[in-house]
Amino acid sequence: MDETVVARIDARLADIARDHQVTIPLAIESGSRAWGFPSPDSDYDCRFVFVRPIQHYLSLWQRRDVIETEMDGVLDVNGWDLGKALKLLLKGNAVIVEWLKSPIAYGVDAGFRDAFLNLAHEVADRRLIARHYLHLGEDQRRKLFGDGRIVAQKKIFYALRPAAALRWLRHHPQEAVAPMHFPTLLHHCDVPPSVVEIVAELMVRKAVTRELGSGPMPEPVLTFIDAEYEEARKVFPRLRHDIEPERRERVEAFFQATIRG
Repeated sequence: MDETVVARIDARLADIARDHQVTIPLAIESGSRAWGFPSPDSDYDCRFVFVRPIQHYLSLWQRRDVIETEMDGVLDVNGWDLGKALKLLLKGNAVIVEWLKSPIAYGVDAGFRDAFLNLAHEVADRRLIARHYLHLGEDQRRKLFGDGRIVAQKKIFYALRPAAALRWLRHHPQEAVAPMHFPTLLHHCDVPPSVVEIVAELMVRKAVTRELGSGPMPEPVLTFIDAEYEEARKVFPRLRHDIEPERRERVEAFFQATIRG
């Protein structure tokens, strides 16, 4: 992590908090650096959760639930309102779950993060989280990784992430929150050795070069992701999106406690 760039991120977050009159209890890295497979020219993808003053939530004129800043070639800094993050958590969006598990933090209220992560463990529906990863993976498979198609080799990581997350969820039936860090994820879901070898070799190359070249998707990777998606369709079938009242109440209580300070 470049200390100069981190200082720029901290400064931008301070500007956002001042200009938008918000607090930012969670600001983390969400891109390839947090996933564990950065390249020398990887962007810094900072994502944050913000909380507005309580009077803003009581206003007839609701503010936007996102704050976006201009990308300058190195920094990509954007955030969600706490309410948006909580609603997406209930809907099974894995993005906010990954933010909470990010190994790289720029600015974090430890108590807030721990409480939010505990809430996620309590209310996140692992079936919906799995369907999120399955939809993401199948969409990528269809658009980017067709049989015999030539693809940028760095895309192999993005093909494997959702498949490995689905495998992890199957192997941990009591859990709903998979590790965000990709090497950790692979280590804990018993991925075939042939796939692990491909990933290890690519990670070494990606860490020192800006371009990995292009080629067909390695057959062990295609076999692995296709098998995982097929298994996920059986284990995590499509279901009606009915949120139990108890889950809503827990999320509402967390929201109210946070905005009231």
